Amino acid sequence: MNVMVFDIETIPDVEGGRRLYDLDGLSDKDVAQVMFNKRREKTDSEFLAHHLHRVAAISIVLRSGDNFRVWSLGEVNADEADIITRFFDGVDRYTPTLVTWNGGGFDLPVLHYRSLVHGIAAPRYWENGEDDREFKWNNYLSRFHSRHTDLMDVLGAYQPRANAPLDQVATLLGFPGKMGMSGADVWGHYLDGKIAAIRDYCETDVLNTYLIYLRWELIRGHLSKDQYGSECQRVRDTLGKSNQPHLKAFLEAWN
Repeated sequence: MNVMVFDIETIPDVEGGRRLYDLDGLSDKDVAQVMFNKRREKTDSEFLAHHLHRVAAISIVLRSGDNFRVWSLGEVNADEADIITRFFDGVDRYTPTLVTWNGGGFDLPVLHYRSLVHGIAAPRYWENGEDDREFKWNNYLSRFHSRHTDLMDVLGAYQPRANAPLDQVATLLGFPGKMGMSGADVWGHYLDGKIAAIRDYCETDVLNTYLIYLRWELIRGHLSKDQYGSECQRVRDTLGKSNQPHLKAFLEAWN
């Protein structure tokens, strides 16, 4: 089975904000601030509605065959359409089990809207059984199907009051959790041109998510204790061979 864990980092869609709120002539920073202010007036939070986000990074853990890999899609300065196209091309190629933390509540809806903006086709992802019968009973779109496993949703028994933050669950299990950044820092880092730092942060999030996924596979009997240990060791070995400082730091922080 192919398992693809993913996480996205987003920034305000300032181009959309200009069109929606007639803000021509304002800088990106000022447009974003108007968007934040309007959102706060409605919700007492600056966290924008899904359709007003733009994808800045998508990071992936792919477990396929005997291989384990973690990386971010596209080059550092790749545009949003290229990043999203690469993501859905991977779904078309591997038909993986997608694994997320709050992907059903955030990541996937954002990708839906941004695919709509760019006109990005993803027939395998949107399949619901019309062309492939197997997808009628197990597809990426149904909340209770397993082709997309939202760990936050599943572990909280689909009860919003039982949802927990990725950082805290990872830390409770002895994994590194958040390292050096949070989602709230992404816009500031983007304005400062620190795209690589955003991608590094996103990669540590998918590593935490994957390690929680392995523990979940253990408790539901899909992995024996020996198999679980072997899978964790595979991750450790891969990170140990990396020359990327953020991956080295993740390994060192892993109890």
